[in-house]
Amino acid sequence: MFLPMLFSFVGSFTNYNVTSRMDFIGLTNFRRMFTQDELFTTSLYNTAYYVAFNVPLTAIGSVFLAVLLNRKIRGIRIFRTIFYLPAILSGVAVYVLWMQLLSPSSGLINTILSWVGISGPSWLFDPQWTKPALILMRLWSVGGAMLLYLATLQNVPKQLYESAEVDGAGFTRQFFHITLPMITPIIFYDVVTSTIGAFQIFQEAYVMTEGGTGGPANSLLFYNLHMWNQAFVAYNMGYAMAMSMILFLIVLSLTFINLKLAPRWVHY
Repeated sequence: MFLPMLFSFVGSFTNYNVTSRMDFIGLTNFRRMFTQDELFTTSLYNTAYYVAFNVPLTAIGSVFLAVLLNRKIRGIRIFRTIFYLPAILSGVAVYVLWMQLLSPSSGLINTILSWVGISGPSWLFDPQWTKPALILMRLWSVGGAMLLYLATLQNVPKQLYESAEVDGAGFTRQFFHITLPMITPIIFYDVVTSTIGAFQIFQEAYVMTEGGTGGPANSLLFYNLHMWNQAFVAYNMGYAMAMSMILFLIVLSLTFINLKLAPRWVHY
């Protein structure tokens, strides 16, 4: 792992294009990134938008599902399995399936919306709805994180809930004063790993946009997709390596901030 990172660091200061030798050009790639490449800013905005909405929504959805499924009722294992199944499905086949579901004219989602008198959006063909469409697709597979929360919930001491009931605390107060504090270590872990993963979004946009171009008006041109196009379409490998260094610094900084803020809300 260290050698490719070192190679990328050195290559970020060159005009390497895979077939040529590495000629040192200093900070030219970084100056170009911040002053000349308009798509750099676009891709960074698209990625930040996705991270800002995807990470909290998936965390909330996972906790919500875990609380619902943390019940001792008949058939609960069947429901747990159903909600977990989407988490084990991945790859191109799932993205193609969602492209069909999100079709403006014949997609199942817009068809269901029409039954209640709502005219569905164009989803992947409308720049205002492309990123929400991908976030919706991501929410479909929150079962993986839900399983982590469910395992944590089952380890919360029952004596805490019994004491709260004796004191007259209802479900809401028990959730915010017992359940939520007790699962904050897993929430912290989920937020950190989800943030790192969300910044690396690539495959969805590459498959679900024609030729990996980033969709209408570059609305799905995420950072990794732009970096991929620079490296393997335009063969600006040195520039792409510089972009990877900036992404590394962004993710490293956010992870450091999360670690510093954790003692304020994470309870062990």
